[in-house]
Amino acid sequence: MGTIDLFNKEKSLSIIKRLLPWTLCALLPISYFYPLPFSPYPNPHLPHFPSNNITYHSSLSASASPPSSAEKEKSNEAECDYFNGEWVSDSRGPLYNDTTCGTIKEGRNCITHGRTDLGYLQWRWKPNECNLPRFEPQTFLRHIKNKHVAFVGDSMARNQLESLLCMLATALTPNLVYYNKAGKENQFSRWHFPLFNATISLYWSPFLVHGIEKSSTNPNNNLYLDRVDEKWARDMDQMDLIVLSFGHWFLIPAVYHEGDSVLGCHYCPGLNHTEIGFYDALRKALRTTFNSIVERSRGNGIDIIVTTFTPHHFEGEWDKAGACPKTKPYRNEEKQLEGMDAEMRKIEIEEVKEAKGKARRRLRLEALDVTKLAFLRPDGHPGPYMNPSPFVKGNAGRVQNDCVHWCLPGPIDTWNEILLEMIKKWENQPKSED
Repeated sequence: MGTIDLFNKEKSLSIIKRLLPWTLCALLPISYFYPLPFSPYPNPHLPHFPSNNITYHSSLSASASPPSSAEKEKSNEAECDYFNGEWVSDSRGPLYNDTTCGTIKEGRNCITHGRTDLGYLQWRWKPNECNLPRFEPQTFLRHIKNKHVAFVGDSMARNQLESLLCMLATALTPNLVYYNKAGKENQFSRWHFPLFNATISLYWSPFLVHGIEKSSTNPNNNLYLDRVDEKWARDMDQMDLIVLSFGHWFLIPAVYHEGDSVLGCHYCPGLNHTEIGFYDALRKALRTTFNSIVERSRGNGIDIIVTTFTPHHFEGEWDKAGACPKTKPYRNEEKQLEGMDAEMRKIEIEEVKEAKGKARRRLRLEALDVTKLAFLRPDGHPGPYMNPSPFVKGNAGRVQNDCVHWCLPGPIDTWNEILLEMIKKWENQPKSED
């Protein structure tokens, strides 16, 4: 795996101010992580997710929906590169809004919170080589029939899952069948679509590996890079598709452990540890995760998709009236993906490729490479509308902005449109055998 590159103290101190915006990504999820009340809450004190034993009646048929000729035609574009293209004007708008979804999380509900420049909803991603089909909720549900899809990671995993549930709810209302509200345990939830016996779950695991999050008494995260996080991994034998989304919490001060040794730390003044970079720590964590999935899959054929790192769009200092005021996407020639954003994406792409080459069990693994798509959408964040009616009291110069997460509906819906195309492509693609 190689040794971790050392950062001298001057370099570490010079980049820490740039990383401050990502502290927001660490703090906001704590207040946002409450279950989506699509249905009445069950017992919140169950130690593990329960099995599904719910009946449901609907006019929607789970079996009488063979792929249409249009869908078959779309599948011919399975080899298309969906990740290189541009945002083009589209007057159709999203599949859902702030009233049709059921419940959009408070901090993402930009329309209800008073955002009036709704032009950000009138754009669609157009790959260079093909067309990206509009999301078909029934098709997605048919492809995950009798399966369990698990979103694992940080608040960006939650954001993507929220988007998916909103789009699926336009066809069939998901039933919330599990959550745990003890402390931070409300960051674990499960939804079920009984007609398709399909399950979608959320597992909060911002490092994927075992980690002790920072607290009032300990300002640093502690990461154990050679141990997968059992809070999600213990349920791995129940999962058919795992969608991983992480990286943001690696930018926060941390101490890194491997075995019984401390490898070093990222910005931990006052501790007698070597200052090291977070890039190789992220790489080690992802490699440990892939190895653990392969070792535990036992030939069951778990599929893995890694949603790549998404940049923030703060203009100015995030804690000094920094904002994301743009109302239109960037054009490709306006901005170049570079620096930390490009490096984080590069690591994830490289590790996915490496793991695919080494897989000896039945395993399918791909990167949902949305970094560039996200980079070009500075207009898609909640900004000041993370809070309701942020300017009613005339505090425009002091209101906090969220330029990390994404409005719902918004650009992040595209992530799930591409996710569906990846799943459709896999339908006729054999898994690697032992």
